[in-house]
Amino acid sequence: MNDGGHGDISVGVSGAGASGDGAASATRITPGNALRPEDIALSVSHGTAKPSEDVAEFALRLGDDALILAQRLGHWISRAPELEEDIALGNIALDQLGHARSFLSYAGGLDGRSEDDLAYFRREPDFRSVQIFEQPNGDFAHTIARQFVVSFYQFELYRRLAQSTDATMAGIAAKAVKEVDYHRDHSTQWVLRLALGTDESRRRMIHAFKTIWPYVDELFRDDELTGRLSASGAGVQPSSLRADFDRLTGEVLAEADLQVPQVQPAPGGGRQGKHSEHLGYILAEMQVLAREHPGASW
Repeated sequence: MNDGGHGDISVGVSGAGASGDGAASATRITPGNALRPEDIALSVSHGTAKPSEDVAEFALRLGDDALILAQRLGHWISRAPELEEDIALGNIALDQLGHARSFLSYAGGLDGRSEDDLAYFRREPDFRSVQIFEQPNGDFAHTIARQFVVSFYQFELYRRLAQSTDATMAGIAAKAVKEVDYHRDHSTQWVLRLALGTDESRRRMIHAFKTIWPYVDELFRDDELTGRLSASGAGVQPSSLRADFDRLTGEVLAEADLQVPQVQPAPGGGRQGKHSEHLGYILAEMQVLAREHPGASW
């Protein structure tokens, strides 16, 4: 059994020049002493942080979840129903991209691959994201329903993972949970607004939840990897999040006068590289530039 090994990476920020590139990306700007993707990549390259095989696989899963959701949400930029929402969804996408960069940078520490190697040069069966993240945006209510589910899930996951025995995973989660808490509030406000709004907005919200809910169960499925990580304290069993997820989402749905959809769960399989037909289209668009012009820079 792997013990969820970790490096001795510091959660503190050592200054703007920590990575040697103060303008590396928009997601670099992080308030407080939060752990940044550049700090992780630097620690990995210096050998002061290295994940165990199990932790690397777990980080890959969470990084893929966030990366695919960021790609989905990014499509709303310039298309949202109002200007403020256009910016809000863009900011949520940027938060998710930051989480993806951190997790993928750490996962790559196992074998020397960079976050870009993992994002742009893997094939579809190599991605480990749960299928709900790749589901189409649909109309605005559909996107809000998906965002409502994943933000409550990610909040419970990161809240617990912030106590991980792996210091780097704990540092990433401690930063992410603060941002996901905002995502949770954002989606809650929209669920209430749409469900208690007009007949049309309520009809769309109900339909959206019926469409998204079959993909909820897959988020909470345990396997051998999560069992080992939970035993070592480096990770959590997804099933352990379900009770709080059900309770908290149920409170919001009740306030919105909505029922929890009674639907058959989708087969899932994203953690094993089995995806819906939608992921291939996302990857084709996301990876085309890097694959057509490998090594290109601005």
